[in-house]
Amino acid sequence: MSEPALHHSVAAALDWWRLAGVEHDYADAPRGWLKDPAPAAAPPETRSAPAPQPAAAPPPAAAPVVMLGGPPAEWPADLAAFRAWWLAEPSLDGGRVAGRVPSRGEAGAELLVLVPQPEEEDEAAGQLLAGVQGRLVAAFARAAGLGESRLAVAALLPRHTPFADWDGLASAGLGALARHHIGLIAPQRVLALGGNVLSLLGHDPAQSPAHLALSGPEGRQLALLAGPDPAALLARPAARARLWRDWLDWTA
Repeated sequence: MSEPALHHSVAAALDWWRLAGVEHDYADAPRGWLKDPAPAAAPPETRSAPAPQPAAAPPPAAAPVVMLGGPPAEWPADLAAFRAWWLAEPSLDGGRVAGRVPSRGEAGAELLVLVPQPEEEDEAAGQLLAGVQGRLVAAFARAAGLGESRLAVAALLPRHTPFADWDGLASAGLGALARHHIGLIAPQRVLALGGNVLSLLGHDPAQSPAHLALSGPEGRQLALLAGPDPAALLARPAARARLWRDWLDWTA
């Protein structure tokens, strides 16, 4: 009897296992059919020492603040000398001296009107508050019964300066310079017009601005009344009326 062909033998074996109910091939040892083959071991990495980092550059030094007027001990102690110094001292305005105007009025004036800065017309006129703001102040003084001899006018800045850096000026000592100026005028009362004036004089914005006191020369307390700046008074009749009522209450 001849041997069956190989493919008949294989087919017969598969039929036998199929008739026995075996449809899959099993093995006792587990095998990870879905597991990726382990990667080949990489050669050991050769690490070089990190390159030295350059030292961080130090932050640039802040520019020193130039104090207005220089050391307070060198400020003139006489009103006439102070006004001449006010026109010529370079540090008051970054070296610029053109356009400056001094305060006006006698020492010991009954009322000092203190404003933030001169008007634009003041340079040509050579006098502080020579424009419409000055006319408003003069009308107020007449209504209060104060003639020119009883009134003094001063500004925080030596010349008309739109968009002045009030915070920077405060850091540079403008408040102390203003108090020195007021002390030389030595008025009986001070009318401070403008929020920047109050803040530079050391007023706390959380407190009411009416009926304040300002330390004058030799520790004397100066009565101070605050109001809006002259430009706001010109633009708002209600502000002028309010200031007049405050004045009447203050001087009653």
